[in-house]
Amino acid sequence: MENFKSGFVSLIGKTNAGKSTLLNSLINEKVAITTPKTQTTRTAIKAIINNKNSQIIITDTPGIHKGNSKLSKVMYDTAFSMINEVDCVLFLVDGTEKDISNENIQILEKIKSSKIRTILIINKMDLISKEKLLKIIESYKDEYDFESIIPISALKSDGVELVIKEIEKILPIGPKYYEDDEYTDQTMRELASEVIREKALKLLNEEVPHGIYVDIEKFESNVKKSGKDIYHIEATIYCLRESHKGIIIGKGGQMLKRISTYSRQDLEKMFDTKVNLRVWVKVKEDWINNEGLVNRKFKLK
Repeated sequence: MENFKSGFVSLIGKTNAGKSTLLNSLINEKVAITTPKTQTTRTAIKAIINNKNSQIIITDTPGIHKGNSKLSKVMYDTAFSMINEVDCVLFLVDGTEKDISNENIQILEKIKSSKIRTILIINKMDLISKEKLLKIIESYKDEYDFESIIPISALKSDGVELVIKEIEKILPIGPKYYEDDEYTDQTMRELASEVIREKALKLLNEEVPHGIYVDIEKFESNVKKSGKDIYHIEATIYCLRESHKGIIIGKGGQMLKRISTYSRQDLEKMFDTKVNLRVWVKVKEDWINNEGLVNRKFKLK
């Protein structure tokens, strides 16, 4: 197609800036889980925006939050590894922060050294005054020559269309890399795993969530008499300690039942069909420092 544009974009920002919420809003589909917990996103998730004259492939990277575990290191490296491999970067900052954080200073240094074309997005504009917004814009303008600076509210989808238009200005002429009906590179198994983890993150206390991951042990479908598929999914939530296992299961199994019920309801909406979900909990001590497991499950695709 003549004058058709396509290209790759990296979405980067510190943890809890709202990257996953923005990604879901950009494509109007749920491909990234959203919770108020830190380090919710663990892998690089691709979302595809298909427009009449463009195709934008955006990768949501783990939030910048350097920890000491092997998992934290892989997530940190993954976030920065994308910068030199894309056509432009979306640098998302939380407008409610008082000053430029240490994490955002690190991101700015990486952007400066790569000289990559970057759009600065200031999120949560609905929560700050106009005066505060202008101060933030001025402080970041002094740091780098951004292609544009866009205030948005990812939660309310305000300003999101402008982000897409600004990306299209930067992208080169190119082919379609994905079919028109594709909106993510995640498989249904991966989506199911992430939905279950999301419900656990939202329901569990602060101590447990960072020490869990979800494996989909079984994902099968069969056709009912009505002609619609029903998915049979069996999943295991892995945690670090026996005490965590007890918290996840809850008294009389009530917490695990809530996680399973909310997960099933979300998956049925996502897949537009019935889901039969069974979830177990097992302990895998110190898995976050198991290099083989972490690299296999969480390394950049």
